[in-house]
Amino acid sequence: MARRVGIAVILSAFIPAAFAAKNILVHGDSLSAGYGIRRDAAWPALLASRLKKEGFDYNVVNVSISGETTSGGLTRLPASLKRYRPAIVIIALGSNDGLRGIPLELTRRNLAVMTDAAQKARAKVVIVGQRIPPNFGSYAKQFHEIFGEIARAKKTAHVAFLLDGIAARSELFLPDNLHPAAEAQPYLLNNVWKELKPLLKK
Repeated sequence: MARRVGIAVILSAFIPAAFAAKNILVHGDSLSAGYGIRRDAAWPALLASRLKKEGFDYNVVNVSISGETTSGGLTRLPASLKRYRPAIVIIALGSNDGLRGIPLELTRRNLAVMTDAAQKARAKVVIVGQRIPPNFGSYAKQFHEIFGEIARAKKTAHVAFLLDGIAARSELFLPDNLHPAAEAQPYLLNNVWKELKPLLKK
């Protein structure tokens, strides 16, 4: 959502090849990169802690970048799939497409191609739905529907809305009113966890 480009965060600095099949790749934008808060407070870091606490043997690799669009994500994904060979890919992109008014068909295509690439690499996929403000009119409604449509067509897990439960709570956002504060991150994690957990193996 922010225009500045941050540094990709890798939560597992060294991942032996023998464990590569147990990686969870978080492929998102500033909402997943932890823009404006400590890296260890962002929901992907909280996910790593929850996995360990509940006895799931997975690494979390967060390659999210602030300002990323689905086009940028599509360009970067093949290298991440090759490097980390994830068992699960969480695609949490699209907010910047919507805020910039990028044509819906381009967003749809990018999400579909990323999903195809992940599935071809034998990874399970979680598509994380996004919303934009209602003042975007019919575009906002059609934009939100894309995520569910892709998930149904590709038979993937689907998080209806990453910011569900906090979108209207201004106290849980940074002063820019776009990015969730550290206090909001457990809500984001819970939204993802409900759809992610059934895909996990102990």
